[in-house]
Amino acid sequence: MQNFEYRVVSAPRKARRAKGAKTPQDRFARTLTDVINAEAENGWEYLRAESLPVEEKKGMLSSPTESYHSVLVFRRNVTAAPSPFRERLEPRATPPQAPRARPQKEQGVAKPMTLGPATED
Repeated sequence: MQNFEYRVVSAPRKARRAKGAKTPQDRFARTLTDVINAEAENGWEYLRAESLPVEEKKGMLSSPTESYHSVLVFRRNVTAAPSPFRERLEPRATPPQAPRARPQKEQGVAKPMTLGPATED
């Protein structure tokens, strides 16, 4: 059984300028390609694009309105590349260390503790 972890990234809203892309559709396609390729360099596989409803308030006194946000969904095999979040949760294996020699206690009489020069009244 394969285990996947998922990553959701906001889809770009605005197309960036790109050399050779003359129409808005070409620029937007190039922008999406750049986002998908950037995630693929880190081992993420593009899965799909979704448009999901979100309740938002435009101001403090306004009532919430429903709007839609577009996101890109990526996945990767958990065994292929460990997640930085998973590393924080799981304890790391430490290599066995050779036992250290304990320092020996000095034999003898302990020195008396002094607080300072004694003064007479």
